[in-house]
Amino acid sequence: MRELVGSCTVCGKEIYCENGFFDGEQKDGDLYCHECAGLED
Repeated sequence: MRELVGSCTVCGKEIYCENGFFDGEQKDGDLYCHECAGLED
């Protein structure tokens, strides 16, 4: 099962919840894809 959660705050890439696993990160109420979340550090 794949459900759209939202879009990455930085690049706009769609973020999904796939089979119960969130395919991204949330920081301070914003959504980030894994690639953009890694750039935050």
